Amino acid sequence: MTPVEFAVAAERYLAAAPLAEGSRRVYRIALHTWAWLLVGRTPPSGAERRRAAPPVLPLAVLDGPDASRRVAEAFAARAGTVGARTANRELSALRAALRWWCARGWLAADPAEGLRPLPAAPATGLTEAQVRAVLALRAPLREKVLWHLVRETGAPIERLLALDVDRLDLANRQARTGGGERPLRWRGGSARLLPLLVAGRSAGPLFLTGRRAPAGTPPSDRCPLTGRGRLSYRRAAELFTAATAPLDPDGRGWTLHALAEPGSR
Repeated sequence: MTPVEFAVAAERYLAAAPLAEGSRRVYRIALHTWAWLLVGRTPPSGAERRRAAPPVLPLAVLDGPDASRRVAEAFAARAGTVGARTANRELSALRAALRWWCARGWLAADPAEGLRPLPAAPATGLTEAQVRAVLALRAPLREKVLWHLVRETGAPIERLLALDVDRLDLANRQARTGGGERPLRWRGGSARLLPLLVAGRSAGPLFLTGRRAPAGTPPSDRCPLTGRGRLSYRRAAELFTAATAPLDPDGRGWTLHALAEPGSR
């Protein structure tokens, strides 16, 4: 039976899609965001974005003669608010769901078929003054450590988030990551803060979420002491952007990639 409501159709798609649980959560948030956009309302941001129930949206809205224009206008508005990279990721999630719905006959045509990802502006680094302002922000210890490591190591952020406590060599300011890669090395800022972050822990992810990991999380991504999960890239990036919004003249906040030293990205 064809679902009547957008959110129900989204859950049917997510239940059937071959996605990891983390990706499923990201897709769910993106599809809920589209529900807000398609009724002409501003999506919630930050933590509220994950908790807010999407507005009621008949799936038939995506099957009418005005559907393509509605989707295109929503995409343009979203890109103007959050930038091309975020809008493109959310468009990709919607396109995947639309194709799945069309394959089941729930929609006669894909209303986003004519849309193409927007060119993203090249990432630009922060000035030294901006970096100092970021590192001086009042923020949780976890964020402060990650930000210093991003700045000092030049390593990919995904590699930093994959660090485990038992891989750290605090005395020599380095970490072994395996796979034949060179050790990560850091400087004074990270060296001062890291012992505080790992105090009392000898194993498990270095960067942890604030709550217990959901059922099914691999043991390697769960703290053996607290049961908390490994911090995701999406959440780390979201927290950085929110924290730096007051420093950004445009009020949008900066990206973690912009914090890396020039030439390290």
